Amino acid sequence: MNKKSRRLSLLAMAGLSLYWVIGAARPAQAMHIMEGFLPVGWAVFWWMVALPFFVWGVRSLAQITQQNPNLKLLLGLAGAFSFVLSALKIPSVTGSCSHPTGTGLGAVLFGPGVMTVLGSLVLVFQSVLLAHGGITTLGANAFSMAIVGPWVAWGVYRLFESRQQHKIGIFLAAALGNFVTYLVTSIQLALAFPAATGGVMASFGKFAGIFALTQVPLAISEGLLTILVWNWLQAYAQPELQTLKSIKGQEVVQS
Repeated sequence: MNKKSRRLSLLAMAGLSLYWVIGAARPAQAMHIMEGFLPVGWAVFWWMVALPFFVWGVRSLAQITQQNPNLKLLLGLAGAFSFVLSALKIPSVTGSCSHPTGTGLGAVLFGPGVMTVLGSLVLVFQSVLLAHGGITTLGANAFSMAIVGPWVAWGVYRLFESRQQHKIGIFLAAALGNFVTYLVTSIQLALAFPAATGGVMASFGKFAGIFALTQVPLAISEGLLTILVWNWLQAYAQPELQTLKSIKGQEVVQS
């Protein structure tokens, strides 16, 4: 497949994904953590925690796009993949919901810093276009889905990559990146709304237990789907993947 065909293929997949989600959108009955649900103090706290990661991610993203402009379509695909999956929601805990996150793929490809930016942008567009989440709760949602999830996914994949077990690493990165997102969300909700009896731990047990019913099968499904997309990239985006491989090689040499 020539360069033009590869670029068209990547662009078509990203565009079709976005069209499908926006065209199929329905009024939201539940969200990541919905607008206004967190007390003001906690909303501000999570904004302050998330911002440094976002700034660092912007610097990483700018460096990649300036030095390797041919990766922009792959970046768009990673963002579109996250947008599509995280828009598919299943009502769960009051004030929140269960859904795939799609951040594992971008974290594996570009690292957790870049995925923090892409994931945060996904959350902004979803809050504005689909009424998923909100601006006041953006810091909390970004910390769980666009920061902790990608870091876990990246760490898991690097562990298995060093053992040449790429497919297992891809599956576990996507699945665990998804699941840990909701463990963090459970902690955030427990801190904001401790139980009258048992406090934060009792509240966390309640939130995490409810989330697990839907999130475990979703995490497994996301892991399998991410492997399918990875196989597609192996077939149609080899030049871009080789560029990313060379970037990682340079980072290892510099370290």
